[in-house]
Amino acid sequence: MIRFMTALCVALAAMLGAANAQSDLVKRGDYLVNGILTCGNCHSPKGPTGDIPGKEFSGGLSWDEPPFKVTAPNITQDKETGIGEWTDAQIKTLLRTGVRPNGVTIAMVMPVGFYDIMSERDLDAVVAYLRMLKPIKNTVPAPIYKMPQVFFPFPGGEKPYTEAIMSDKLKHGFYLATIAHCMECHTPMGPQGREFATRLGTGGFEFPGPWGVSVSRNITSSKTKGIGGWTDAEIKRAITQGISKDGSHLKPPMGFGYYATLTPEDLDAVVAWLRTLPAKE
Repeated sequence: MIRFMTALCVALAAMLGAANAQSDLVKRGDYLVNGILTCGNCHSPKGPTGDIPGKEFSGGLSWDEPPFKVTAPNITQDKETGIGEWTDAQIKTLLRTGVRPNGVTIAMVMPVGFYDIMSERDLDAVVAYLRMLKPIKNTVPAPIYKMPQVFFPFPGGEKPYTEAIMSDKLKHGFYLATIAHCMECHTPMGPQGREFATRLGTGGFEFPGPWGVSVSRNITSSKTKGIGGWTDAEIKRAITQGISKDGSHLKPPMGFGYYATLTPEDLDAVVAWLRTLPAKE
């Protein structure tokens, strides 16, 4: 009897530990998906001021560009129009490679190349949270690809980071800014794609939408064209509140509503890394 009770207690403890671990994973996924990853910025339907309440993650922004004509897909757990039938491995494969379960590569607007750096734990956390999304039935238009879709890893983020690597503040900031795909918006596009090697962070990319047309700004250390003359507090206010140094309000798709969830530690790390961007005019 004693042995039985001991075994039962051990089993219950193991189950409780597993449940707590899964709960922590979902919480981390919530923090990532609804924060630094800004998944809803593309995958949720938009109005003039942002996401349409009650429709989160059911399909969002559309693009009609030279390489493709696509609408951000439904990523809720709906089995017919979302990803409810996908396995965990298939979701991870898409995030790592951009390849759907049917073998088709998604549009290059999805920032897959910025997710190579994502730690295995954070990848698991994202999947765990996506599994918690309520199913919303919403069919988006089928994608039209006008050329092969190719992804390249963001320079410096080619391999998954570990917790040990992120103990360094600057590397932690680089990790966060990378999975936030900041440079996807803040680096101009050239004939061969984003000009990371020569114009990293110099802005100038246009984003039309319900808000009008937004133009990403220079976020290098330039004191005249960038944010080199901004205080840390001013940079943090722009990131989390959408208010520029001069008091003007930033427009979507700048994800300040998502970045407002960043912990002080994570926000400090991001600003510290931004300070390292070479000044470019």
